[in-house]
Amino acid sequence: MRYPKILLLALILGVQLPALAAGIPVKLYKNPNCGCCDDWAKHMEANGFAVEKINTTDLPSIQQQYGVPDKLAGCHTAVVSGYIVEGLVPAEFVKRLLKEHSPVKGIALPGMPVGAPGMPGEKRAPLNVYYLDQGATPKIFGSF
Repeated sequence: MRYPKILLLALILGVQLPALAAGIPVKLYKNPNCGCCDDWAKHMEANGFAVEKINTTDLPSIQQQYGVPDKLAGCHTAVVSGYIVEGLVPAEFVKRLLKEHSPVKGIALPGMPVGAPGMPGEKRAPLNVYYLDQGATPKIFGSF
């Protein structure tokens, strides 16, 4: 009797593991010539995400489509589980956003700051990740 239970448990776990290993889907809109975006994609993949890269030479129209304000624009726009992730946001912040189920449009790390995932070099000061919302003054989601 014990072996059927073990077999059933192994079967259940075996079915669930491939789903977990598949990663959280990310749709990444990026300039085809941007190496930091490719490096950010590698960072995300190393942290459990499955990144689909979509090259575009008109990123501003993508950012406009997703309602990213100019002051929060980064070097790429990603869509993760319905949230917008703008710029070189570290994977830990994306995971936190997904875990908290925040009622926001998404999060952003403006520009291309040195020391962010995908940008070489050591950061000189803490970097802020902001909520993407309709407010005139962006609120900080977190810092690193």
